[in-house]
Amino acid sequence: MAAGTTPPYFTATQWRVISTALMLLAVGATVSLVILAIGVLGRFVGYFSSVLWPLAVAAVLALILRPLIFVLERRLRLQRSAAAVLLYGVFVLLGAAAFFLLLPPLFDQLLDFIDYAPSLWASGVGYLEQHYPQWVALLQRQLANPTVRQIADTLLAEGKTMLEQAFPSLRAAGGGIIGLGAFVAHVAIIPVYLFFFLLAKGQAEEKIHPNLPFLSPGVREDVVFLVREFISIVAAFFRGQLIICLIMGGLLALGFSLIGLKFGLILGFVIGILNIVPYLGTILGLAITLPLAFFQPDGGWRLMGLVLLVYLLVQAVEAWVLTPRIMGKQTGLHPVAIIVAIFFWGTAFHGVLGMLLAIPLTAFFVTVWRLAKRKYFHAPA
Repeated sequence: MAAGTTPPYFTATQWRVISTALMLLAVGATVSLVILAIGVLGRFVGYFSSVLWPLAVAAVLALILRPLIFVLERRLRLQRSAAAVLLYGVFVLLGAAAFFLLLPPLFDQLLDFIDYAPSLWASGVGYLEQHYPQWVALLQRQLANPTVRQIADTLLAEGKTMLEQAFPSLRAAGGGIIGLGAFVAHVAIIPVYLFFFLLAKGQAEEKIHPNLPFLSPGVREDVVFLVREFISIVAAFFRGQLIICLIMGGLLALGFSLIGLKFGLILGFVIGILNIVPYLGTILGLAITLPLAFFQPDGGWRLMGLVLLVYLLVQAVEAWVLTPRIMGKQTGLHPVAIIVAIFFWGTAFHGVLGMLLAIPLTAFFVTVWRLAKRKYFHAPA
């Protein structure tokens, strides 16, 4: 060491350890802030869900219908208000046609299914008692245990709470006439929100840039880019997923009706629509249609096999034809990541709203990570 120089406080190895520790501390703090923000946002969404879900439905519908508004404006040279009114008129006519043609048989099958549900349950219980009495006896002994009974009651209460949080109609039904009236009012306000969203001119992300003067130009451009990406992901996902769900619902209803499954028309359409949350319709559909196929009067193992065949054919059409042609690779997410995202956002947002937005939100955060990695960490995207 040269004379007169001050020895360094830390060696090079010690500096590397300190910098690594600081980096880990910064990463931990960032992750904690993200988790805290998601938790606060989830509580906010859960508390105000009855107000937010009509806005969310109207906003998604507006994003889906925006290209049609642009087409009407360009082709027919209409004002935005006239194009919105014309589009409303077309959809009212289509809705009325669907109402008078499809709703009566669907409604009849729905009422018949509700009436048949106790018989289906009794048939299932009777089959178990006849063929597997040891399992029924074991279950009865366990339910007689106070601890097991308390756990079962807790699980039932949690399931009821989850369903009430997920579906506002169930909560409204439990709240009597006032709650049901509030739910009807929330549904009725959706067309009003939708009309004003359709009237809005310009892109939403264009209005963000001048309202962020406190950010540097580079950060401002990143924020606008991310907002634009999120809007495009939401629009592409729901537009494509809605088309796929309607086609799947029609195919399932046709297949179930052809093989003779009771209530196949209503079950097929409902299962198809529920697939707007990936895998939800298929899971619930299997849990309902397989027991129904086995226990209906002319059912059995053969009809269960036919039901599974219908599912396999429709899933093959969805995976090999519909999704590649309609959705393409909009999200780029692995199926396992999709399942985890659905459970994560459904839990974070306390209900079905989080499950619906799970894929767009996850794809958005993947986009944020790729942008940060490319721009701030100087790594390939």
